[in-house]
Amino acid sequence: MKTKTLFLLLFIGITTYAQTPADEYFKLTRTGFREDNAYKTTAFVEKYFRVPGNTGFNASIHYVENILKNAGFVEQKVNEHEAPLTYRIEKRTLKNNTWEPVNANIDLIGDPTPLISYQTNRNMIPINCGSTPVDGVTAEVLYIPNIKPADMENLDLKGKIIFSENHPSRLLQLAAKAGAIGVLGYSMPKYTQPEINQTSIQFSSMKPNSEIWALLLSYAAKEKLKAACLKGITKLKVNIQTKIYPAEELTIVANVNGSVNPGERFVFSAHVQEPGANDNASGVGTLAEMARLTAELYQAKKIAPERTLTFLWGDEIVSTKRYITEDTVRAKGILWGMSLDMVGENTQKTGGSFLIEKMPDPSAIWTRGNDKHTEWGAGDVKEKDLFPHYFNDFVFDICKAQGKFANWTVNYNPFEGGSDHTPFLQNKIPGLLMWHFTDVFYHTDHDRIDKVSPTEMKNVGVSALTTAYSLISADENMANATVAQIKNDGLIRLKTEFELSKNAISAGKSAADEKHILEVWSKWYINALSTIRKMPVKTVSTKLNAVINLASVEIEKQTRIYLADLK
Repeated sequence: MKTKTLFLLLFIGITTYAQTPADEYFKLTRTGFREDNAYKTTAFVEKYFRVPGNTGFNASIHYVENILKNAGFVEQKVNEHEAPLTYRIEKRTLKNNTWEPVNANIDLIGDPTPLISYQTNRNMIPINCGSTPVDGVTAEVLYIPNIKPADMENLDLKGKIIFSENHPSRLLQLAAKAGAIGVLGYSMPKYTQPEINQTSIQFSSMKPNSEIWALLLSYAAKEKLKAACLKGITKLKVNIQTKIYPAEELTIVANVNGSVNPGERFVFSAHVQEPGANDNASGVGTLAEMARLTAELYQAKKIAPERTLTFLWGDEIVSTKRYITEDTVRAKGILWGMSLDMVGENTQKTGGSFLIEKMPDPSAIWTRGNDKHTEWGAGDVKEKDLFPHYFNDFVFDICKAQGKFANWTVNYNPFEGGSDHTPFLQNKIPGLLMWHFTDVFYHTDHDRIDKVSPTEMKNVGVSALTTAYSLISADENMANATVAQIKNDGLIRLKTEFELSKNAISAGKSAADEKHILEVWSKWYINALSTIRKMPVKTVSTKLNAVINLASVEIEKQTRIYLADLK
């Protein structure tokens, strides 16, 4: 009798999935998200080289502020619950001066064509680099390929410019000590394909208050300068103009307050700093349009959030971490976090694929089959670091639904870290990253607005908002549907891992090790199912508990069958 009742409950959860709020939210987000708005904001932000506190960073924050104000958000005076739609700009004095580039040129004496110019390569000036005298400096350049720091002690460097095919920061201190006036360097990873994209430079930084300046070269400029140096004595005229000054760090936070549990929230984060269009002007633009649409739908009474939805723009990782850690009461109510970073890529131009970076699951430890890390590289994930939660599959399935609707390619990668999702995870809050990789223009000065796709931003924005709307007002119907979804995703994963382990054992791998992998995956999904109990806004019923328990039993049963077959 109990078995029949439980199967009936599970059947109800499966069959009601087509009627879950996610489908209604998709209609609203697909109709309402205006990709031209997101693109316009991205185009404004990408004009600037953005460092916290500098002109471009602050202009971007205030641009978003105007979008919020026009959408109906009111400036917070006392607390964020004083109105349904509020925003605030948090201001903090920077410990160190901010920095911004103005101009730079390198000219080969005797050559009418500039070797390289800020007008085409704004990443040539490392962050924190100082200025030359107003009229620039002219000096002999000394080419030192792949030099070891100890070798510099035997060279006459006084008054000269050092040129090396290494990152200039490696030589700055010794070069200054030896009397050199500046360092030229080159540093481009293979995945950027520098031999093809010969004028690209990845942005970088140097220590503040360095005694001498440093500049970065593109592959083309590096090869041209090297050829000149190999022919004989070569002189350069270098002119660098930057600004370094005290400033405030700005963070903007907007809230749509929940009507039932306002202290519980979903937090979106998009970092403003960095000089690129996709990284991360596209995240800023997409999130700004998401906030505008949310205000529109709220005011039209088409959505009625029961939990709070928070939008945050600031300094990567720093602002998100501070938002989580500076208020322990607020932190306890953060149920989900999502980072929008590099979300607008025209994949045909950049080569990057849209990805959801998952919370740590076993694929971050045992990366095999279709699981692949990006060029960013794997994180050091141990079994103790695994984070079982329904959020991984929930978001992936939302994105797959949008992908099917819009003919949009959706992929995922195991956890790697490095963006605004990491502070959530470090504080035991479910957090995911929406991004694109591997991109040949990543961090380069070719990451400009022509590489951005409005359609891509819409697909990301629609998926992200549909996810958030579904969760901040989740009821038991949504929870039941998620149980069925996670159970099915778990069974598919177990089957995949079983086949991989079976082949591995046939190839000579340890059966005990392969069984352990399967057991860890099984445990991960069983624990992920248990987290669905906290999904509904209102109290969980015994029916939902029963559905979760039955799904867990099915996972356990299938695991035992697979383990028995692994010999």
